[in-house]
Amino acid sequence: MATRRYVKQALSQWMKADGPDSDVVLSSRVRLARNLRGCPFPMLAAPEQSEDVMDQLLSVAENGRLNGLGPLDLIRLSELTELEKQVLVEKHLISPNLANESRNGALILSQNEDVSVMINEEDHLRIQILRPGFQLREAWEIASKIDDVFEEQVDYAFDESRGYLTSCPTNVGTGIRASVMMHLPALVLTGQINRILSAVTQVGLAVRGIYGEGSEATGNLFQVSNQITLGQSEQEIIENLHQVARQIIEHEKAARMKLVAESRTRIEDRIRRSYGILSHAAIMDSKEAAQRLSDVRLGVHLGMLPQVNEQTLNELLVSTQPGFLQQAYGEPLHPDQRDMTRAELIRSRLAIS
Repeated sequence: MATRRYVKQALSQWMKADGPDSDVVLSSRVRLARNLRGCPFPMLAAPEQSEDVMDQLLSVAENGRLNGLGPLDLIRLSELTELEKQVLVEKHLISPNLANESRNGALILSQNEDVSVMINEEDHLRIQILRPGFQLREAWEIASKIDDVFEEQVDYAFDESRGYLTSCPTNVGTGIRASVMMHLPALVLTGQINRILSAVTQVGLAVRGIYGEGSEATGNLFQVSNQITLGQSEQEIIENLHQVARQIIEHEKAARMKLVAESRTRIEDRIRRSYGILSHAAIMDSKEAAQRLSDVRLGVHLGMLPQVNEQTLNELLVSTQPGFLQQAYGEPLHPDQRDMTRAELIRSRLAIS
């Protein structure tokens, strides 16, 4: 089964590439929400209606219209276990909504996992593009091309004055959500983060945790995204987020230089302590793991831990999550078992990094 490949490996192929400004930006994402005209939104659709929507949208991939994306797998959510769905959520390949609430949900997934097309999520169609590093414009270009292919094959729900119609009013208009996942430890350590994030929200952007709305910003990872989808073009939304993200990147890099210049011994001690604990601890909960991995990631980029491979840290970001741990172990684990398994995994991966 194709799904096995996606849930077995924590590190997606696209994450192995070294994207621009990857010392600060882990990934860039663009997501488009679309619905089919004349069909009830997924939350209101009868089973036969959502089944018809799924068939229409899957046929676009089956008839070869998306061949330019390389090999694709078509996955029906009904074929997956709850644990497999959780792993796909932890890898950002599907949303929690699709995993937990979808009727007749499906996924069109590229084999390097940078293209994820969700069917019958909150909306009939969610086109998601993930790129390594700071590649927001590139992600938008790919998403736009895929959107054009679907729009040639199906009739979108579109209003001349309101734009694309969506299940949630906050997505009406362009239906675009663009985001940049950023690692901002120096802004946190220098006490600048609240001021920066406050300024970000004042220009119409949102700041969330690694898993989006409602999630905590653990491990100094912040997802910065647009809030406005109506009244601006897609290009204007992308450019506004791009400019603000560029400023945050520069502030973070300046804060790192300040840490090294003013507190090198103290910050190096913090980094090496975290590395030592990760390398030897017998128990590690997810929150502590995220924070200490953040310290080690900072140490790698400051040249203080050259022996650590950054791809290993990217892998641990996913593989230490509860769903992936249990999938790898082969059976459900209670919290204490997960903490011991997580610590063992981190020790083993850092030992061969």
